[in-house]
Amino acid sequence: AYGAEESRDLARFLTPQSQHPRLDRWAAAFLREDGSADTHKLLVDMTQTINRTFKHVARHEKGVQDPVQTLELASGSCRDLATLMIAALRALGIAARFVSGYLHLDDDDDDDVGGNTHAWVQAYIAGPGWVDFDPSSGMFGNRNLVRIAVVDEPREAIPLQGTWIGTASDHLAMKVAVKVAAAADAECGALMCAGG
Repeated sequence: AYGAEESRDLARFLTPQSQHPRLDRWAAAFLREDGSADTHKLLVDMTQTINRTFKHVARHEKGVQDPVQTLELASGSCRDLATLMIAALRALGIAARFVSGYLHLDDDDDDDVGGNTHAWVQAYIAGPGWVDFDPSSGMFGNRNLVRIAVVDEPREAIPLQGTWIGTASDHLAMKVAVKVAAAADAECGALMCAGG
């Protein structure tokens, strides 16, 4: 539960995106029998349950699936899985927001989730504040997650939008490369090092 001031500040991240009995039942399954929860445990359990039980697929259609559709299909893109988790958390009264960015893979990591644009969830925990949870990879914390946009609704995080004027024979291509490097303490500003 959040205090009155926190609740006011978090209102837009608590507003349900989708209300449906099936979604509410799925979210409630992460609560204890008495309806209470250890928030951090619930967040980790939900993240890892989505990772284990939902198929992560590349989906090139615009937008996101409705969370109930993701439940029914038991699959979705990273943005669909993040949207499902956000809807479930908000149904439980936990502030959550959508993050768009990149998943950086270590050189020795052979996971096939990273390397492209990526989406995950930040949930607000009283005390620590905003914490990253990635249902596509099952990870939590911000290791290897490169944030580009943090919004309350996925439609606000359009990675690229524009208009092309040219001929049909013009070759259109775009490549984004993200290089992650450790910064020396002296190079790192206080806000950046603090995770802000």
